[in-house]
Amino acid sequence: MKEKAGKNQSKPKLEIRNATPEDVDGIVELVAQAYPGMPPYQPNMLRGQINNYPEGHFVAVLGGTIVGYCATIRVSEEKALSPHTWREITGGGYGSTHEATGDFLYGYEVCVDPTKRGYKIGQRFYNERKNLCRFLRLKGIVFAGRVPNLQKRLKEVGTIEKYIELVKRKKIRDPVLSFQLKNGFEVLGVFQNYLPHDQQSLGYGVHLAWRNPEYQSSSKTKSEPGSKTKRTPASVRVASIQYKQRRIKSFEEFSKLVEYFVDVVADYRSDFVLFPELFTLQLLSIENEAMPPNEAIEHITKHNDNLQTLFYTLAMKYNVNIIAGSHPKMVAGNVQNVSSIFLRDGSVHEQAKIHPTPNERYWWNIQGGDDVSVINTDCGPIGVLICYDSEFPELARHLTDQGMTMLFVPFLTDERKSYCRVRYCAQARAVENQIYVAMSGSVGNLPNVRNIDIHYAQSCILTPCDFPFARDGIAADTTPNVEMVAFADLNIQDLIASRSTGTVRNLTDRRHDLYSVRWHSKK
Repeated sequence: MKEKAGKNQSKPKLEIRNATPEDVDGIVELVAQAYPGMPPYQPNMLRGQINNYPEGHFVAVLGGTIVGYCATIRVSEEKALSPHTWREITGGGYGSTHEATGDFLYGYEVCVDPTKRGYKIGQRFYNERKNLCRFLRLKGIVFAGRVPNLQKRLKEVGTIEKYIELVKRKKIRDPVLSFQLKNGFEVLGVFQNYLPHDQQSLGYGVHLAWRNPEYQSSSKTKSEPGSKTKRTPASVRVASIQYKQRRIKSFEEFSKLVEYFVDVVADYRSDFVLFPELFTLQLLSIENEAMPPNEAIEHITKHNDNLQTLFYTLAMKYNVNIIAGSHPKMVAGNVQNVSSIFLRDGSVHEQAKIHPTPNERYWWNIQGGDDVSVINTDCGPIGVLICYDSEFPELARHLTDQGMTMLFVPFLTDERKSYCRVRYCAQARAVENQIYVAMSGSVGNLPNVRNIDIHYAQSCILTPCDFPFARDGIAADTTPNVEMVAFADLNIQDLIASRSTGTVRNLTDRRHDLYSVRWHSKK
């Protein structure tokens, strides 16, 4: 008996579980294998799908390999039952149209490894959707299904309506539609140009619905099941450091200044601490020698390893997530302005500045990065846009599509006009994306360091402008040009609720039929 049990344990097990951002690479490989003729999902798009509604996304894992993927969001009855395209209903594939109070589940992807068709993975995914629908006491499940045999049978049957009727009468078989009808879905109609690049279905989508037999109109929707996915805390404490530039004599002196602030915010049990853009250029004052800007910026990159060690150690020691401002870094022979993010679990992430300012390009020859991605933390998905990048609304929208709820903006400005550009744009990003935005800048003077000798800042933590939030959309701010720390407790649930039931609903009310932000990935 023991020997037999051992043999069974050596066989791979099939597991259906909620998808996580760590599954993205495996899902990319799966989709490319399952749909070789269709445009592939970009990793950022998949991160958005999972982050926007983790409870509605599932993977099938066999022997450590992802062999199936299922994507689902919640939408209102009006959206679910009205004509639409795949792009409109999914927010361009990011799942950013998810509504926390939606009364229908909407399925927009089921993908299975073609070599594992006999494992009934599709059936298992449909069962998971139905279980979720019943648990939440929703009205039902809706989607627009493919009809992959339509292209080769259309001349024979004449119209898609006739094709559907023959499938319903079991006169002909479609591998997808026949399966969906068998699972209790009813045909509501047909959408033309639902998925234009689906050549097998000639772009058509068959509008299908499953009605929840346990739904009662008087019942209240339950909260999402908490046992399947990681839950983010309801309230997150954020600290913004308004850092004073002054001459220092050594890297050790700089380290003590930084540790002081991290220690302070840790005493206040902060979840995040944000430092300013390029505040590490203070290290140029150690030699206290004026040098040409292009030489200075390359000279400062020699401190990269020490800075990485310092911030990694502080994040672990003080149990706080650190957005370490930004620092020049050599990338493929070019200097980039890069923000390093040190999470308290020991992981390290980077976000390069996409748009160097004209002065950065001219004086320091800084080159822009080419990717903007959310960073998944124990407090939910965050984004980082360095100073000038916050003035480009497409970047923040791209991060919001990926599920971002908090945006961190380290900045460096020399006088009030420059500061106001960043501040006003950051407030706009908070309103239009219904997110929280934290800003952190430097103050003080730094003689003998060209282009960073004077500073102006009023660091702050901003909110959308609606009833659950601070009166002026300012959760906390600082006194201008004074070294200090700003704290704010940010309620993530208020943010999510405002997106569905707020006075205005900037995300929900977007016209996906008219416009979108599309990222042209270089990867």
